[in-house]
Amino acid sequence: MSKSKSVFETLNSINVNDKVDKKNNLTYLSWAWAWSEVKKACPDATYKMGETDYDEALGFMCHTSVCIEGETLEMWLPVMDGANKAMRKEEYSYTTRYGDKQVVAATMFDINKTMMRCLVKNLAMFGMGIYIYAGEDLPSTESGAVASKPVPKKPIKTTASTKPPVVETHINLEIGDDNWEKVMKYVIANKSKGLKVIGEQLSTKYKMSTVVKKEIAKSI
Repeated sequence: MSKSKSVFETLNSINVNDKVDKKNNLTYLSWAWAWSEVKKACPDATYKMGETDYDEALGFMCHTSVCIEGETLEMWLPVMDGANKAMRKEEYSYTTRYGDKQVVAATMFDINKTMMRCLVKNLAMFGMGIYIYAGEDLPSTESGAVASKPVPKKPIKTTASTKPPVVETHINLEIGDDNWEKVMKYVIANKSKGLKVIGEQLSTKYKMSTVVKKEIAKSI
């Protein structure tokens, strides 16, 4: 690793956009790629998998620790299903305004996936892909500022192999999904602000179709 840059500056400057995957509005970075890049930049890097804790009410919690150049940082991550609900040893249900929903029992595969995702999150504490967790599209430049996309004076032809992918940070809001109830509570509580203001506030976080916007308007 370059002596002129710290561990965090070195890892934080790496663009990980083409190594991420999105699922259920969450962004995942390949653990194999992340660890490979960390070892290239910091050959002395090591990691440990801690014991997976379990609580009957809360579920499973995975734990990892990473050490680079004498500094050790720890991280924790719960085992969750596709709806971001904590998984337990036994299947259980929870009630929503749209009816009961089920959370299946966790398997060793679920725990193993969470352990590796916890490792990636742990590596982010050292700078690797941390800009994704911060909601940014590009890594920091050497000056420490978030890089912005240049505006070309002339049209530039790009291809699928040269055009960098952009990590989408807005949540796609659908009627009846896990965010819908929270949004509707916000809309009802802020009716006095009017549809325009509420719409502007929601658009900073959510992507909304015309159908969703009309449904929200009915509640104001």
